[in-house]
Amino acid sequence: MAESLLSRRYFDGIYIPAGLLVFGTVIVKAEWTLYAALLAVTLGAWKYFNTLPKKVLKPDQFQDFELKEKTVISHNVAIYRFKLPSPSSILGLPIGQHISIGAVLEQPDGSTKEIVRSYTPISGDHQPGYFDLLIKSYPTGNISRHMAGLAVGQAIKVRGPKGAFVYTPNMVRHFGMIAGGTGITPMLQVVRAIIRGRAAGDRTEVDLIFANVTPADILLKEDLDALAEEDKGFRVYYVLDKPPAGWEGGVGYVTTDMITKWLPKPADDVKILLCGPPPMISGLKKATESLGFKKARPVSKLEDQVFAF
Repeated sequence: MAESLLSRRYFDGIYIPAGLLVFGTVIVKAEWTLYAALLAVTLGAWKYFNTLPKKVLKPDQFQDFELKEKTVISHNVAIYRFKLPSPSSILGLPIGQHISIGAVLEQPDGSTKEIVRSYTPISGDHQPGYFDLLIKSYPTGNISRHMAGLAVGQAIKVRGPKGAFVYTPNMVRHFGMIAGGTGITPMLQVVRAIIRGRAAGDRTEVDLIFANVTPADILLKEDLDALAEEDKGFRVYYVLDKPPAGWEGGVGYVTTDMITKWLPKPADDVKILLCGPPPMISGLKKATESLGFKKARPVSKLEDQVFAF
């Protein structure tokens, strides 16, 4: 959301200095007032445009971004905060799209190979100066293991934006979302954008089924619960493969019965979003088709009723 031209920052940084320049000139040398006014306008415009957010992503070129901070969530999950070139810089990543991270890594046979993987930041362009990635490291994951070994001050190579999905306010009446594990990241990006847009008229309803193995695997649960508490148009239902005693959420894999109970029914103004491990997505595409949703394509397009990230 654009910052108001009547904000305190503009008064302190532009309007007051410009006014003092003109006022001081009137007192000292009144005949120079017109020149002072022109100079004030020129300097004010220069300062204004310098404070505007600057998009840094390039779709066809990798750029280095330095690790600023690492927040450990569990033994194999962390949030990595990367610094952008200036405090006013933004990635320039449309809601629903993702970035590519590339690294030249040593292979088991001793050779090296460039590996590229896609990730969705959990931060947004409304937060200038940095971007955050939530990453779970796997023993066989090339980039995720590389990220886990990064030290503050080291850099990663990033390019983007990528992806066929771009969220726009009220693009549908109701989203049904199903996420597994780190597949929560694009869902969270969209949900946060919807809730931020309420004041501007975004009325989109969202129901999310979030599947994991154990309670410890539920990433960003506090954030999700806080969003559901804050906004009555967003609801989340948790499913666990190995639930503890007394668990009140879903158990096992996400089933057609769960989808029927917790997500919106098929309609022209309803869209289902999927993100998770490939076997899970394959099963969910078949499940949604059996419930009357339009058949999902192998590679999703924005207009699809069932879209897999």
